[in-house]
Amino acid sequence: MTQDKTPRPVARKLDLVTREMPDEMLVYDLKTHQAHCLNQTAATVWKYCNGKNSVTDIAELLALETSTAVDEAATWLAIERLGKANLLEVRVTPPAGSPRLSRRETVKRLGLGFALAVPVVMSVVAPVAAAAGSG
Repeated sequence: MTQDKTPRPVARKLDLVTREMPDEMLVYDLKTHQAHCLNQTAATVWKYCNGKNSVTDIAELLALETSTAVDEAATWLAIERLGKANLLEVRVTPPAGSPRLSRRETVKRLGLGFALAVPVVMSVVAPVAAAAGSG
């Protein structure tokens, strides 16, 4: 019996504080003191990273939730950015031959009208309280 080699990303939950906003999600990492702002697309992808869904499943769920055609390459872009931000249990890389696009290529493919569907993860380092009070 062969095992399914399809990556199934798992969102990190420990040592994170999250706050859902209408069009984005804010995530604060208590270990690294980094704050991350996920746009709606990236937040939705992160929500479906439960270890059970494949990237194809996540793309389909994202398309259903947003009522927008979602390219699997855009989903991979979100997963790569979530991994780079340390918001996944383990960074997942696309298997050889899977579609991969940069943010610019994704915007070109989706068209300017769908630029908001491009996954965005913005990160900043937040100073700890002791450092913030020093002069």
